[in-house]
Amino acid sequence: MHDASDMDLLRDYARQGSEEVFAELVRRHINLVYSAALRHVGIAAHAEEITQAVFVILARKAVSLRTDTVLDAWLYETTRLTALSFLRGERRRQFREQEAYMQSTLPESTDVSVWNQLAPLLDDAMARLGKKDREAVVLRYFKEKNLGEVAAAMKITEAAAQSRVHRAVEKLRGFFTKRGVTLSVSVLAGVVSANSVQAAPIGLSVTIAATSVKGSAVAASTLTLVKATLKIMTYAKLKLALGIAAATLFVAGTMTVALSSDGNNSSIGETSAQERTFSAEIMQATKDEDYQTFVADGDSAFKRITELQFKAVCVQITPRLKTGYDLVFLGGLKQHGYHVTLWKVAFSDGGDDELLTLSMKNGKIGGALIH
Repeated sequence: MHDASDMDLLRDYARQGSEEVFAELVRRHINLVYSAALRHVGIAAHAEEITQAVFVILARKAVSLRTDTVLDAWLYETTRLTALSFLRGERRRQFREQEAYMQSTLPESTDVSVWNQLAPLLDDAMARLGKKDREAVVLRYFKEKNLGEVAAAMKITEAAAQSRVHRAVEKLRGFFTKRGVTLSVSVLAGVVSANSVQAAPIGLSVTIAATSVKGSAVAASTLTLVKATLKIMTYAKLKLALGIAAATLFVAGTMTVALSSDGNNSSIGETSAQERTFSAEIMQATKDEDYQTFVADGDSAFKRITELQFKAVCVQITPRLKTGYDLVFLGGLKQHGYHVTLWKVAFSDGGDDELLTLSMKNGKIGGALIH
């Protein structure tokens, strides 16, 4: 069992429901999950509850996870989403205790002062990386795998893994530099590797393995957290599945005109003033997490988007929008009575671009898909 891959174990668990198999998965990954949770909430008891919730979610999703999933990275991202769900609850006020708590509990290290600067920013920085870059960092520095193991997990060559890791750390370094923490790539990598994962409390692994499999033994508050996180995960996958049933979109032409977040707009070409205004308002409302403004110009179907759906998307994209962005018109077409325009969202953080697809009819927004 100890030689089996994560996904082999997960498939075995999905078929047999074996507590022993699931316990091995928990043993392998509990320190990663607990450490990420603790950085978010800063209180051990709350980090333990989030850790429990993450493994309950894993047990429930065991059948549906793709065989090429990098489980380390999937668990890290699920921990982040679960912690965000937790912080939105009634216990949000306790988040303010995080910095003082972390400074008193982190293991002693020659890099402890640097780590204390990085720790409050690390998971936000990780969230801004692309999926593959995040997988590479989690595998290389959080789980301390060598480049050969990283390459095997990501199904790429060792040279490609080395390039991916280096590029991802450079992006992290840029993020920290903008926030006043200036480090070399080697120092940053060393500090993250030495401090990002710490041991979970003794006995937590056994408790989580048993309760995650049985389900009925999980506390009501944890089950509530699980349900909230599963909703966020579903909505994050759908992004903004809004208004109309999306057909395949074909971009007509490649008009390239920038509409910047600082308000300095240039000529837009073949798109209307109303479409320019609405696309800018949609992105600004998402940046400001302003639900009422987001739906204000929508038709009746668009206004059926719930605030929870909107917030689920904000979790993914708002932090990046706040660093600055440009909105670039790519083209448009008519489809099913709607005029559809496609916009590139280029972020100032240097990460992957997103696309905004805006559908309009009779002066109202019928759909807005960020993907």
